[in-house]
Amino acid sequence: MPDTCRPLSSEQETRGHVPESRTGPSVPQAPDGRLVMRASGATDAGPVRRHNEDRFLIDAALGLAAVADGMGGHAEGEAASAGALAALARGLAEAEEQTTGEAAAQVPYAVPVADTEATDIDPRWHRMVRLRHAVAGANAALYRENRARGHAEGQGMGSTLTGLQFRPELGAFVSFHVGDSRLYRCRDGVLVQLTRDQTAYQRALESGATGTLPPANLLLQAVGPAAAVDPELALHEAREGDLLLLCSDGLHGWVPHRQIEALLCRRGSLHTACAALLELGRQYASRDNVTAVLVRFDGARSPVQKKMRSSASNRAGIA
Repeated sequence: MPDTCRPLSSEQETRGHVPESRTGPSVPQAPDGRLVMRASGATDAGPVRRHNEDRFLIDAALGLAAVADGMGGHAEGEAASAGALAALARGLAEAEEQTTGEAAAQVPYAVPVADTEATDIDPRWHRMVRLRHAVAGANAALYRENRARGHAEGQGMGSTLTGLQFRPELGAFVSFHVGDSRLYRCRDGVLVQLTRDQTAYQRALESGATGTLPPANLLLQAVGPAAAVDPELALHEAREGDLLLLCSDGLHGWVPHRQIEALLCRRGSLHTACAALLELGRQYASRDNVTAVLVRFDGARSPVQKKMRSSASNRAGIA
């Protein structure tokens, strides 16, 4: 693997429960080992760009994986993608800690008072609300920085933000998406795109527009330039053997779908597959930064690698 390919770790893992420091009695948990989430990622500036404005994040404690493609010039683009991921992870970690604190503060053995007006909310939707707030927090952080630098509304640095959070106690993951990075799922040898590009080009295709279409990379929204952002959120069942791909448009915009599908159907390590995806980008002459993160859900009896090469100081895993 060339030096420009920077895997975060040798297949980080999130086992069938979130570590105790991230959970509390109020969070239902599945039996240990029900599913294991493994993840690995790599990014490459590519043969044309001098700077890499892509970033990816893998946070095993949060069950989080995401990619971000920055824009606004190389300095601001790098700051935007790294800042969006850091703010996202920080917001989710704070939400988890708040939940843990609230659960610990509850009086043991207290008998709850019946509330006939209360609405029983499925815990799945709590997770989606948390993610929406975390994405909104990432947008607010970049937006404040843009305003501080004197940029007008809709101007300044920005970033795509696409990822997922695995919830083993629910046997599911929640996806979140802003921009034109993508999330795919490979199941039973078939690669399916789970996100929809938020671009003027995609909108034109769906509306049946004819004639000259907008540029493929003209985003309808991004994290940072505007005061508000509306992320696409979805809940997906996690099955043993599912392989998920998060990638920037430097990969999916240049490499044919069938080639990505064929590569992901091969069995092998996630680390090796990420390197192979970057190599595909070079083979198809991608002129953009290329980033790929792979996530796989394995069963309880699958072999696991207990040691992770990422240091405690890089727990959030931004690369």
